[in-house]
Amino acid sequence: MKQATSDSSADASQHPARPLPPRPAVAALSPEEAAARKQDKERRDAQVRGVASIAAMRAAIRQASARLPVLADIPRLGPMKTAAFRQRAAAGLPFIMTGMATRWPLSTLTVATLRARFGALAVRARVGDYINTAFAPDRAMQDMRLLDYLDLVERDSGDLPPYLGNLELRELNALCHWPNFFDKMGPPRFWIGPAGTVTPLHCDYDDNVFTQIWGSKRIWVAPPHHDQYLYPREANAILFGSPFDPDHPDLERFPLARQAALVDCVMQPGEMLYLPAGWYHQVSSLSFSLSCNRWARARPLVLGT
Repeated sequence: MKQATSDSSADASQHPARPLPPRPAVAALSPEEAAARKQDKERRDAQVRGVASIAAMRAAIRQASARLPVLADIPRLGPMKTAAFRQRAAAGLPFIMTGMATRWPLSTLTVATLRARFGALAVRARVGDYINTAFAPDRAMQDMRLLDYLDLVERDSGDLPPYLGNLELRELNALCHWPNFFDKMGPPRFWIGPAGTVTPLHCDYDDNVFTQIWGSKRIWVAPPHHDQYLYPREANAILFGSPFDPDHPDLERFPLARQAALVDCVMQPGEMLYLPAGWYHQVSSLSFSLSCNRWARARPLVLGT
């Protein structure tokens, strides 16, 4: 973990806990009710993104992906302004921008300053076997203060440490300076945890910018049309999970994965990854890490205007 800075003695009550949103109830629905609810959500999601339908958007992304060159590695480029970013992103391939967040106030935080300044924040931790239940609506979660989570991590000795993931922490976002890469962006989401925390292989059908604040993470990626090799399971219309683990490949159980064009990179502090809509990715912490990301809520850039 990073060492304390001079402001580590600040009072944690400076940021009192904001109530967490309730977890979605897992209702028992008839097949007809479930289908109608799913159709209604897809219609609303399509309207937000300005596309005719989510299914058509997914198909168009996969068709565009099949025309792309094979990605041998993820290139690292310098910092980018919006026009240069959009021009590069329209090609439909991932890339890393260095130096994008090195001057964010958030980058000066440490575990000690998280404890002192933000320890009272309400958080929801992924606990237990959150990999094999990653996309289940009733996966194990535990609500606590950020300070309690940091204490829990220090005591935990299991193979899969508890993880804070996909949290909307406005207090931390006040210390970020996000570029205006997309016309519509969702709220920033924060990811905090020690080495060994994992977000398993999956794809989101929204463009994504992922920023490493401190610590390092390994990210595997694969193109959208290689879902045919990754045994995808639909969580919802814009989220698909895969049971294949690139860090521990079981090719006897998942033989088609041999054909998937998986490449990896290690994200370092200050770097920002552009991940186009539909690209599969798995994220593993290599050290105690603070990351944040934002998903676009607009037509994916690879599809043009």
